[in-house]
Amino acid sequence: MSSPLSLKVADRIRQIPRSGIRDFFELVQSRGDVISLGVGEPDFSTPWHIREAAIFALEKGETCYTSNLGLPALRRAIATYISGHCGTDYDPAKEIIVTVGVSEALDIAFRALLNPGEEVIYHEPCYVSYNPSIFMAGGVPVAIHTRPEDDFVLRAEDVERAITPRTKVIMLNFPTNPTGAFEPLDELEKIAALAVKHDLIVFTDEIYTELLYDGRKHTSILTFPGMKERTILFHGFSKAYAMTGWRLGYACAPTEIIEAMMKVHQYAMLCAPIMSQRAAIEALENGAAAVEMMRQSYEQRMNVIVTRLNAMGLPTFRPGGAFYVFADIRPTGLTSKEFALRLVNEQSVAVVPGNAFGMSGEGFVRACYATALPQLEIALERMGRFVGGLRPETSERPAGAHAA
Repeated sequence: MSSPLSLKVADRIRQIPRSGIRDFFELVQSRGDVISLGVGEPDFSTPWHIREAAIFALEKGETCYTSNLGLPALRRAIATYISGHCGTDYDPAKEIIVTVGVSEALDIAFRALLNPGEEVIYHEPCYVSYNPSIFMAGGVPVAIHTRPEDDFVLRAEDVERAITPRTKVIMLNFPTNPTGAFEPLDELEKIAALAVKHDLIVFTDEIYTELLYDGRKHTSILTFPGMKERTILFHGFSKAYAMTGWRLGYACAPTEIIEAMMKVHQYAMLCAPIMSQRAAIEALENGAAAVEMMRQSYEQRMNVIVTRLNAMGLPTFRPGGAFYVFADIRPTGLTSKEFALRLVNEQSVAVVPGNAFGMSGEGFVRACYATALPQLEIALERMGRFVGGLRPETSERPAGAHAA
């Protein structure tokens, strides 16, 4: 039964569910014996030279506000980095805004662009905040379900079928959270052509693009003709630089869009923390070696977890990037939530139910392998016991029994 106060909450907020990731995070926090493969957070500490830059800023007394758009020195560093990483040039004075994480950048972009009833096409399974952020901004979320048999690739033909006169934005995230999917160049090019043809804005969340495997190279949708003037690039420092708690992201876009986003940002957040911004400058200028070391470690762990999950009878797609696997638990006969709850209660291993990432994720669980390899191997041993106990025929078979 609803309390009198709960009825005072805005209708659309009452309709939004709690994050499925956070529910499991709270469960893990309440127990000391759980190995968490749940929250998408690197197990590495932020590299020391990056931390030292923030400490030095504090020692110098840099504790004030910055420009709403962010420190000019950081915006210049971002412009230089994106020019090298994506091959696209941005004016640091007018086309870049620094935000409190990528989540804030996405929120203010939706609020700056969407009128009530306008539609945003996005692909599921997806990061948990996309649908609620669209909804809270007054937009209409339009999900396209990607499929494991397609390696969770977003097909341009599916995007085209979803476009209506009310469509305003196509939202992309590659490599994808939670699947690790990597979009083929030909499909990306076709989606770019659709955006130009239908005069749509594209949001591209590229937070995982430094973490690619098997020799893949990043190509942004920005590189295709006619795309820079209709695209917002979202990026940040949490994943590649192990800076989750610093809460720092940024967006690059045409001047008119950055100005609109800044209007929302200046009243909601004012500016990102100056100490985090100083650390981010150091990360961009001198962090490449640390990023590559972490990327190689994640790739090693990815090889282990994909092999082991497939061997225990849970078909698992080999991710192209990020640090997640999306394991198919349908052979167990359990729902995603049943599997995750029983696994944490019976074997003290936390994963996230796939339906936390949209209904197309039902029948899967997300496991994050940004966990030290010894702990990851213990977690996989426990998962093997759990799965084997459910159905003897799904107990661990020799590695390679199911193609990755």
